[in-house]
Amino acid sequence: MAYIDYYKILGVDKSATQDDIKKAYRKLARKHHPDLNPGDKEAEKKFKELNEANEVLSNAENRSKYDKYGEHWKHGEEYEKAQHQQSQYQNRGEDFEGVEDFSDFFQSMFGGAGGGFGRNSRGSSSGKFKGQDIQAELNLNLKDAAKTHQQIFDINGKKVRITIPAGVYDGQQIKLKGHGNEGFNGGPNGDLYITFNINPDSDFERVGDDLKTKIVIDLYTAVLGGDVKVETLEGSVNLKVKPETQNGTTVRLKGKGFPVYKKEGDFGDLFVTYEVKLPTNLTDKQKELFQQLKNS
Repeated sequence: MAYIDYYKILGVDKSATQDDIKKAYRKLARKHHPDLNPGDKEAEKKFKELNEANEVLSNAENRSKYDKYGEHWKHGEEYEKAQHQQSQYQNRGEDFEGVEDFSDFFQSMFGGAGGGFGRNSRGSSSGKFKGQDIQAELNLNLKDAAKTHQQIFDINGKKVRITIPAGVYDGQQIKLKGHGNEGFNGGPNGDLYITFNINPDSDFERVGDDLKTKIVIDLYTAVLGGDVKVETLEGSVNLKVKPETQNGTTVRLKGKGFPVYKKEGDFGDLFVTYEVKLPTNLTDKQKELFQQLKNS
């Protein structure tokens, strides 16, 4: 297995923080996503490389192994264990040749790096290792992320149906155990990691579990007060505007925000900011009335 510099693929230094890695991955993954580059084989290849790099570097444990073992990070600990076991046998003057585990595996994975590993009595390795994890991304609209629903993934030719709980946030990652690549030598399958990307919404801005929105009201309603309709995730509601409301005034609608992840019945709040629209194309009479107000 040739060495692949995952840091270089993501364009970050080895000293990069987890946040740096996350930002770099998301920026490049969106740029090279197959949906945005249909038929572009190079973009598809780059996207796979980015996912592989992110799989390793975004996980603190995997990253530590990669920094220590390089391209052999997945099986580095087993390699050290086998070397230690071999050393113990040699120190006792015993033949390591008959010891089961590791021989064929390390000969193939490390290109003979085992140095003295021989075949066991059955001529095969009995080491079982977990399969490679798979990284996937799922783009959701804000309104879809606000409700529990199901999605179907096609992973390794198999249809995987997942239930997405209401309230998932941008950049959140979930794990589906055993839905990754097949294990080595009968070992367990890897896992499937799905990262959610929540697309920006034209009506609402999400801040944690709260939502922000803006509504335009006319000058007369701002001055005299009145009722306006405000859209929420669950439909429109009537909102009473107080007289003499100033431009930029923000009011809170409690419990009309985003559902709290995995806390059924809990919601954030909706913050509504008023934008007062000044009248245009005034008649002479209307201008005269404004002048009277000004002079009063």
